[in-house]
Amino acid sequence: MRSMMCMDEVLSLRSRYVISAIHEDDAIVKSMEKSGKTVVKLNLGDPAVYFQTPQYIVNAFTKALQQGMTHYSDPVGLSRLRHAVSERQRRLYRLDSDIDDIIITQGVSEAIMLTNSILVNPRDSGVLFRPYYPQYLPSLEFCMGKGILGDYDEESGWSADIEGLRKRLRAGKRMKYLIVNNPNNPTGSVMERSLLREIAELAKDYGLVLISDEIYDEIVYNGAHFTSISEVAKGIPYIILNGASKVFSATGFRIGFAIVPGSDSVSLSIKSRLRAMSTLRLSASTPAEYAVAEGILNEHEHEISVSRMTTEIARRINNASRLINESEYMHTVLPRGAFYLFPKLDMKRLKFENDREFEQKLLKEEAVHITRGSGFGIADHIRIVALAPEYVMASAIDRINRFCRKHSKR
Repeated sequence: MRSMMCMDEVLSLRSRYVISAIHEDDAIVKSMEKSGKTVVKLNLGDPAVYFQTPQYIVNAFTKALQQGMTHYSDPVGLSRLRHAVSERQRRLYRLDSDIDDIIITQGVSEAIMLTNSILVNPRDSGVLFRPYYPQYLPSLEFCMGKGILGDYDEESGWSADIEGLRKRLRAGKRMKYLIVNNPNNPTGSVMERSLLREIAELAKDYGLVLISDEIYDEIVYNGAHFTSISEVAKGIPYIILNGASKVFSATGFRIGFAIVPGSDSVSLSIKSRLRAMSTLRLSASTPAEYAVAEGILNEHEHEISVSRMTTEIARRINNASRLINESEYMHTVLPRGAFYLFPKLDMKRLKFENDREFEQKLLKEEAVHITRGSGFGIADHIRIVALAPEYVMASAIDRINRFCRKHSKR
């Protein structure tokens, strides 16, 4: 009789890379809540908790259900939704894309996984800047690839260090793609057009597919102007990732888009493989696809809702930034997009080994749930989601300051 297999024999090697810094302490939160404590949750970027999904989108979802649109849709997405996405990109960024260039995914998260699955072989490399969205590196490593890391420079307002990355790429091997997130999670920075041009040239020089995660594209403020990669990436294969979660405040709908506009051989191959991969999970949510199509096509209602949301987010971000920068123990660069703060901790003044210890003890002692900066690739920082009302944010920052004073070395 065959003996029972040990854990290492049962589990795949790639499964060890499945980790989410954003969710790693959810079990602690649930235990605290079960004991009757109220936890201030500033770890998850979910606008739908604070900004209700616009009613006209909800109505479209309900209508789809009432009309029996509960079956599988086309694996690559409803043609109506792909048409809407194509029109949106044309209207906002003058991108002339066909619906066959667009694959509907279950959020941008699935699009990231699908993209890595079709591009990355064992020991291939993906290029990304730190700090990065926490799914980027695990998704790459899950496909047995490795990351080549460049840096966003905090001293220059989180601008990308192009020359520093170029030096690393000279020694890079089997490099497949370069991914950027603009506006950026976790820093809230928005790239200037000139910087995007440099990144596009860098990708061209090294034969990399350029991937641009633009999920926060309409949430910009403090004088920022968003530029889509499609406006500057000429003559190279690129992929745009976007979706309904943030701009349409519809996180639970799980609708994302992967757009591959090029007609070169690499782009055509990417589109073909993405279509094939999409069949493995059958389809995205059919009623959600109908609802998001309405959300995009009803330009008037969308403009009203996204403008109101962005104005309020800017107010909350700016107030929270001011409070943080009045602190003795942390400082943040003022964001210009998305809805995150990424303060740097003065660890020399605090009795903690690292930001992981800081984050966990803060949760247990002050019931404030944030995310450690090392989960985004940059130590001695924390990420704070600034979507909550101002009084909630003010109270949370006050608790963080109290916590810092309690654990100060002086």
